[in-house]
Amino acid sequence: MATLTRPLGPILALATLAAAGTGPAPAAPLPERAHAVVDYDIRVRLDAEEKRLSGEERLVWRNPASEPIGELWFHLYLNAFRNSKSTFFRESGGGLWRGRDVEDGWGGIDITSIRRADGVDLAGATSFEHPDDDNDDDRTVLRVRLPEPVPPGEIVTLDLAFEARLPGFLVRTGYVRDYFLVGQWFPKLGVYEPAGTRGRLDGGWNCHQFHSQSEFYADFGDYHVEITLPDRFVVGATGRKVEDRENEDGTTTHVYEQANVHDFAWTADPRFLEVRRTFRADDEVSPGEYDETARLLGRSLEEVRLQDVEVVLLLQPEHAPQRERHIRAAKAALKWYGLWYGRYPHATLTVVDPASGGGGSGGMEYPTLITAGTRHLFNWWPLDRILEPEDVIVHEVGHQYWQGMVASNEFEEPWLDEGFTTYSTAKVLVQEYGPVAAEAFGLRLGQLEELRMSNRARRDFDPIRGPAWDISRDYRFDIYTRTALTLETLERLLGEETMSRVMRTYHERWRFGHPGSEDFYVVASEVAGQDLGWFFERTVERPGFLDYEVASVRSGRDPGPGGILDDGAAATVSLPETADGTEDGNEDSWRSVVLVRRRGELVLPVEVELQFEGAPPERRQWDGRDRWVRYEATGPHRLVAAVVDPDDRLVLDVNRLNNARRAQTDHATATYWGTRWAFWLQTVLSLVGL
Repeated sequence: MATLTRPLGPILALATLAAAGTGPAPAAPLPERAHAVVDYDIRVRLDAEEKRLSGEERLVWRNPASEPIGELWFHLYLNAFRNSKSTFFRESGGGLWRGRDVEDGWGGIDITSIRRADGVDLAGATSFEHPDDDNDDDRTVLRVRLPEPVPPGEIVTLDLAFEARLPGFLVRTGYVRDYFLVGQWFPKLGVYEPAGTRGRLDGGWNCHQFHSQSEFYADFGDYHVEITLPDRFVVGATGRKVEDRENEDGTTTHVYEQANVHDFAWTADPRFLEVRRTFRADDEVSPGEYDETARLLGRSLEEVRLQDVEVVLLLQPEHAPQRERHIRAAKAALKWYGLWYGRYPHATLTVVDPASGGGGSGGMEYPTLITAGTRHLFNWWPLDRILEPEDVIVHEVGHQYWQGMVASNEFEEPWLDEGFTTYSTAKVLVQEYGPVAAEAFGLRLGQLEELRMSNRARRDFDPIRGPAWDISRDYRFDIYTRTALTLETLERLLGEETMSRVMRTYHERWRFGHPGSEDFYVVASEVAGQDLGWFFERTVERPGFLDYEVASVRSGRDPGPGGILDDGAAATVSLPETADGTEDGNEDSWRSVVLVRRRGELVLPVEVELQFEGAPPERRQWDGRDRWVRYEATGPHRLVAAVVDPDDRLVLDVNRLNNARRAQTDHATATYWGTRWAFWLQTVLSLVGL
């Protein structure tokens, strides 16, 4: 587990955090292109009946280090599906987290030839490696020793030939019938990280095995890919199509090119309905929205201006009624992510609707190409008000920013990818569709409530930060939901403007780069004008849950002084036990006592509000360090209630129901909520036929 190594700043009071002012962070001009480390020129042919690929690949790699490099490390991801001995299969227990078992056959990839461009054969200098475990049978990482090291800044060019079999859909790649989603399909270089990259002391290859929960990490470069397959197929791919060539054997070669990306995927299906629309920035963004964005971010109008993008939707025919829903979601994502984080830099965005039975390919992201996910039932009322298709599309477009451009290491620090995207997705959905994520049969569920529903005290075993292959963790909760709630909490502590500038600056600084967690911590502290290391150390680096509760509230007539008084008279007086103050005591004064407790291990500063009858509420600041704190108040007004975190800043709190307590039971409130719960329960039971 990675830990924070720099000194942590002092705990700041919540009021200081909430009011922390900040000037505009200096804008780093959005880079026009990445520093290309590896370029690929690939020609591949699909045998649609045998589900096989035959490919030829030329790659050019530039040594980014200051020392000579004598070997190259490759990912052979398809070998995760080769047999039950792979690390991927062992970790998944034979069934994968997207809910499928091996049904339609295994997959795999073999390099049939590997040579340097000058003809030197490298086949005898290869070996399979397993850098993450002791699994000698895993074949997802290949090491290639070079005859001579590549000098600093110089290039090496390799020519490879490969044969691959696509698996029946399990996860991320494969086929079902004539629908293909081809991802992680070619021999692909890992990342050589020079010393200093993401905090490493020595340079070396970062090339992890393919794990059941992890995704990917690769260098940027330029791709030229030619895909040949039967001419009945409709094809989509990363990048822009530059040519179609009809061949005499009944096939078509589709040629795609894309610069400044770190991966390439493609899809094919004869049944695709191809819908093309253009995101026209001048039509989609109003002058007022540009002005407001520039003000919020402290940027010029030119810096926040967007560019046009061609949107290609490849839709299954049975989902045709959802055409406009898919297009709107894609455009909304391009608009709001672009305004907040920086314009989308590519000319195209392709949205793929998986075929029935191909759900294992749904909800995936590749540069300029994403897969969506919907159901036939969402065509019709009342389920057309459930934003699940929109949620998936907006989320996957978000990955064009978090990991597609800001290319963090998904193997080692997946929270920087999935968590940032989940947080950003919720913001886009609220901005475009309002706060309600789903509405049916009188039930309404908000975006934030949907995330908070799964936050429970029992889910505190692992810290957020950690490798994806640590299968003991609650991966989806820790990496997706808990990270999003953590970032939302930080936003509410810092304020919307400051948090918006944190995210914008982080993206500007690391677009086309490979940041780590400390890089985000540094940007956040810089923009906020305060050391936020303490916040990240507690919420990201440690396990634990957050739960503050108002344990008790009492208010009664002030009995006056007791004990041995100065006049020698002895009296023993206790605080009246009745909440309404009917016991004898000072009729002009009330004594109130509130006990607030911290139930979880996570410590954040918090406000406690004391609400009085006939008087303004009072707020007390608590640093949250101790297990409990007691507040006492004596005065002319009876205490009615106490509320911890009255402004709902700490959305990480696992139980909002214990955040408030009244001195007297409010029967009207109890009746109201009891009726609501009864209605919801009755509705749910009726839906399932009970």
